[in-house]
Amino acid sequence: MANNKKQTSNEIASMASKILKDPNTSQIQKTLAGSALSQANSSHQTGTEMEDTASRVLKSSKYNETTKSLAGSVLSQSNKSR
Repeated sequence: MANNKKQTSNEIASMASKILKDPNTSQIQKTLAGSALSQANSSHQTGTEMEDTASRVLKSSKYNETTKSLAGSVLSQSNKSR
């Protein structure tokens, strides 16, 4: 299985941290933020379920730029062989 060596950038990690601390953010943002943050400075990769979630967010027009940024980061860290 090919490993993806990408990690969450400092900018996205900072955004994710703020989202997780904010009680007013949506559940989808918190889910994506948690995934992105878990991949900061680690070799963790995005799982298949999270890949599907991030892909749906990017394809939908109902999500804002912040949510799509998180989804893009999470999706870019998926396993390349899937």
